[in-house]
Amino acid sequence: MSMAPTRPRERIIRRPIVHPEKVVVKYSNNRARHPVREPLILALGFLATILIGSLLLTLPAANREGVVTPYIVALFTSTSAVCVTGLVVVDTEMYWTPFGQAVIVGLIQVGGLGWMTASTFLLAAVGRRVGLADRLLLRAAHGVAPLGGVLRLTQRVVLVTAIIEGVGALILFLRFAQDFSLAKALWMGVFHSVSAFNNAGFDIIGGFKSLTPYNQEPVVLPTIAFLIILGGISYTVLLNVGHQRAFRYLLLDTKLVLLTTGFLLAAGTVGLLIMEYANQSTLGPMDIPAKLLNAFFSSTTPRTAGFNSIDVGRMTQGGIFLTIALMFIGAASGSTGGGIKVNTFAVLVAVAIASVKGRESVTAFGRRLPPSEVNRAFSVALLAFGLIFGVTLVLTAIEPFTLPQLLFETTSAFGTVGLSTGITPNLSLVGKLLIITTMYLGRVGPLTAALALLQRGKPETCKYPAAEVKIG
Repeated sequence: MSMAPTRPRERIIRRPIVHPEKVVVKYSNNRARHPVREPLILALGFLATILIGSLLLTLPAANREGVVTPYIVALFTSTSAVCVTGLVVVDTEMYWTPFGQAVIVGLIQVGGLGWMTASTFLLAAVGRRVGLADRLLLRAAHGVAPLGGVLRLTQRVVLVTAIIEGVGALILFLRFAQDFSLAKALWMGVFHSVSAFNNAGFDIIGGFKSLTPYNQEPVVLPTIAFLIILGGISYTVLLNVGHQRAFRYLLLDTKLVLLTTGFLLAAGTVGLLIMEYANQSTLGPMDIPAKLLNAFFSSTTPRTAGFNSIDVGRMTQGGIFLTIALMFIGAASGSTGGGIKVNTFAVLVAVAIASVKGRESVTAFGRRLPPSEVNRAFSVALLAFGLIFGVTLVLTAIEPFTLPQLLFETTSAFGTVGLSTGITPNLSLVGKLLIITTMYLGRVGPLTAALALLQRGKPETCKYPAAEVKIG
């Protein structure tokens, strides 16, 4: 086809494009065939990090005996570190050398940030350009919808992490310096700050004591609890609070996280104080201020942190049950913690309130929650319950421990908490493998499922007729 010439003896010729629809169809088909590409890559990235960490921990230089570490011990420890859980089969201080502890704290940092965030930051630091594929994975890792600004968000996440962990390490260093040499106190401050902010629960106090030697002094427990809470409410919530500051201007997700977190901390503190007040093996011998401090800390740490200031194995049945409930709920979506997430719990509560009031739509803070969000919340909660029930059922058939102990251990593994009644080192090989699998699924399973559900599937071509089902 020709047009009027712009100059003498010139012609403009436009040729039709042959089969222009092929490019569009090919791209569309690829997206349809791979709706969960990014979540699966993230899950495989966590798995690769675990395997690399386990190989490093098998080295003779990683343990104090100077021999090759049994692989099941290295694999369990690496999984617990990358999944920021804190369950251990050997004492972190007594068994691992400073090199082994450095590997563990490195795995904790990568697991808390997310391997994609950590690797992207390192690539950017050495000058490599972050491409579109990397940005898509980062978007999936942070659980955000817009692609623009995801790299800037990643940089802010790393900066916020460095600042908070640095302040925490400094405070803990000043306290530990009263009991240890300066070099040892510095390492303990860094290790416990990273472990606390990433909700990991690993400690290097020694003797499987966790933080019980410091359960009546006013620096260590409040600092660790503050780090746990900050790491458990997610980076996006921290950034949103820092940007808006006024509660009424915050995002709905931020409001739900803050309100639900505050409620769970208060309810857990009061509940544990009531359950353990007269228990001579836990809070009983303490004075009133120490009881309040340890009840608050014991309410904070089930939010997937794993530190303990009292003997969990000697808690009352009521205290054990309440801790299991807190571990199941866990921390916020996009945080360093696990569980079904406080966001999910808040949506389920909003659904219950709407149902009791006879409302068809689910609302919170003057905003309506879309049905897709409600469906995802129910899906995550049901999948989590099914996983915990199934693993606990198998463990009761192969392990000699009681049902409350096994349920506690399984929920702790799924919620990436790290609390234990003391049975972890005594599990059988099959039992340890089950807990390893549960930790991995607890860290990447709900995340992968949620991200997969976020992907847009095929559009509905028809709607089936409605029918009622008897409920209740």
